[in-house]
Amino acid sequence: MIDNISWLAIYPEIVLLVMACVIALVDLGVSSARRTGTYVLTMLSLAVVAVLQAMYASSGSTFYGWNNMVVSDAMGNWLKCFATVSLMVTLVYGRPYAADRGMLRGGELFTLTMLALLGICVLISANNFLVIYLGLELLTLSSYALVALRRDHTTATEAAMKYFVLGAMASGFLLYGLSMVYGATGSLDIGQVFKAINAGQIRHQVLVFGVVFIVAGLAFKFGAVPFHMWIPDVYQGAPTVVTLIIASAPKLAAFGMAMRLLVDGLLPLAIDWQQMLAVLAIASLLVGNVAGVLQTNLKRMLAYSTISHMGFLFLGLLSGVVNGTVDANAAEAAYSSAMFYIVTYVLTALPAFGLIVLLAREGFESEEIADLAGLNQRSPLYAGVMAVCMFSLAGIPPLVGFYAKLSVLQALLASGQGLHVALAVFAVLMSLIGAFYYLRVVKVMYFDAPLTAGTVSAPFDARVVLTVNGALVLILGLVPGGLMALCADAIVRALAT
Repeated sequence: MIDNISWLAIYPEIVLLVMACVIALVDLGVSSARRTGTYVLTMLSLAVVAVLQAMYASSGSTFYGWNNMVVSDAMGNWLKCFATVSLMVTLVYGRPYAADRGMLRGGELFTLTMLALLGICVLISANNFLVIYLGLELLTLSSYALVALRRDHTTATEAAMKYFVLGAMASGFLLYGLSMVYGATGSLDIGQVFKAINAGQIRHQVLVFGVVFIVAGLAFKFGAVPFHMWIPDVYQGAPTVVTLIIASAPKLAAFGMAMRLLVDGLLPLAIDWQQMLAVLAIASLLVGNVAGVLQTNLKRMLAYSTISHMGFLFLGLLSGVVNGTVDANAAEAAYSSAMFYIVTYVLTALPAFGLIVLLAREGFESEEIADLAGLNQRSPLYAGVMAVCMFSLAGIPPLVGFYAKLSVLQALLASGQGLHVALAVFAVLMSLIGAFYYLRVVKVMYFDAPLTAGTVSAPFDARVVLTVNGALVLILGLVPGGLMALCADAIVRALAT
């Protein structure tokens, strides 16, 4: 028998699922080419879900439901709330773009986006291996369909095929790793897995094999080297509004999945997965920043930027355990810095990709760095927001990206280990290389002659959201304490359960 707590634990997900089905049915009667009615209903539904998730998170309560298969805690609810808001922002940026390219002939964009969000929420709330895989598949299958949504576009179809094949392989890695851990521990419950491993009665070799495959699956979802091959091709080939969807909310889901698996379940094996994350971080920082310098396509450049930022995120995740010993203060600082990093990365990526969406027009994709030439003369607002985003991604103060990098480096150096100090130095050097391609974009916008004399226009709601989005990148850089405290409190409550 399922008690009331079980229903309460997934109430926002139930609302999301019901509204996704309602929107799919209501859209059958919508004749508008721009799907205005469907869009409004989708935004209202997402707003309700975001408010519910914020209320859950603000309460600070942690409770389990469905025989401990799902967990509702502050960390998960804040991640779900941020993911919901990011997809709302994405739809505001992307609706004109989608309408101009025939992607709104049906309501699939809105329905699939809501189903992808449902997968994200299930994934973040999972406290059981099967629920993790259920959420992951719901997210990835929706993402495959979104990438292929522009059915008459060969490049998008090719990107969807690549994404599907490589994503299936990564899902297989993760499932194989989870099955090995299940075989060794005899449980699918993450809490029970932790207890079984911590008891020390299980063969270490079997668990390590499982961890290797789990980390490989996680690395693919983050887009870390050497499991990054899908990111540049999919980011470039997908319709830009879909690129924005893939580049934002799913990163929050990947962080939530990593916390559930590595910290909640496999923390006694931290000395093993820390070494793997260190290798992934070094490779991602190196390949992401060096390859980014060589790019002329803006979406592809931002794809390699994503790879390098995931390397930085891994530095935060690996610094929570010192010499195989769990220290509460070190774990809190490390995982809260990682959460702060991923939230601020998504906040910065939204206007960066959003500007590419807004600059595009019917028959023209503003994807090349050269397409931004003289943007300051055509639209000082757009150029200013993009400059703020580039400076933040480069880690230049006083923008929020600087404090995100600083918090990760502080957590890394606090351990006092020689390897962690070396990793911090390497990360700073790679950031200096990465600054080149961010500053190149700023140079093109402000110092190159414009390729066209036309002005830039966008709907009023998109301009307002873009302005607020860019302002938050600056404001949270000037006063980062509130968001840092929120992340720290969420992590403390998550670690206490």
